[in-house]
Amino acid sequence: MYKYLNVSTHGTTLRLALNRPDVYNAFHRGMALELQQALAEADRNHEVRAVLLTGEGKAFCSGQDLSEAIDPQGPGLDRILSEHYNPLVLKIRTLRKPVVVAVNGVAAGAGANLALAGDVVLAAQSAKFIQAFSKIGLIPDTGGTLTLPRLAGFAKASAWMMMADSVSAEEAERHGLVYRVVADDTLADEAMAVAQKLAAMPTEALALTKEALNATVFHGFAEQLELERALQNRAGATADFAEGVAAFLEKRQPQFRGQ
Repeated sequence: MYKYLNVSTHGTTLRLALNRPDVYNAFHRGMALELQQALAEADRNHEVRAVLLTGEGKAFCSGQDLSEAIDPQGPGLDRILSEHYNPLVLKIRTLRKPVVVAVNGVAAGAGANLALAGDVVLAAQSAKFIQAFSKIGLIPDTGGTLTLPRLAGFAKASAWMMMADSVSAEEAERHGLVYRVVADDTLADEAMAVAQKLAAMPTEALALTKEALNATVFHGFAEQLELERALQNRAGATADFAEGVAAFLEKRQPQFRGQ
């Protein structure tokens, strides 16, 4: 049924694993739409009481597949945000079931901000979080301009976003981005144990807790996603974006001009 996700049921927990390991689980339209579909089905299925989201292979998610982003026949940045990422993170936040995220490797760009939308986030010791957008002349999206400063504070969020620092799992835990860091070889089991513990709890009360948290931590989330979309369109029209993507694909240092 799914081409870009590995989907399995473990009691009342649904495991969803991003499955493009050859490109470090970079998102393209197919995988984004499949994940939206899987989450919608989980929402409707009363037998599913918790969702576990992770990645196959060495990475959690390396962000957007740039070959799609620059393809003249592709969806373009506006549709990538309005049809791929924005509905996806909104679905995670409005799902009336707990969503556990197991960050099993690098989480970069949209992948990092997707992880931050989870209810309980665990990370392997080798995991890294990278706000990689500035490296190619874009702005953070997938809700990161709201979630990251509210979780880590303005100073860290601003610096990480502008400098595209690689943030270790331990530093992410220290600054409140993840619930717990665990050994690489135990992450899968520990994340499943957390998800199954939540699935056995009064999930309607958890859904109401999530609703209350959405009104505080995620207040204004939909509006912020729309602002990100508008600003990303402007960034995507710059010469620096074209140069950043070209340099990335050519494996060289970009020569930005501030235009």
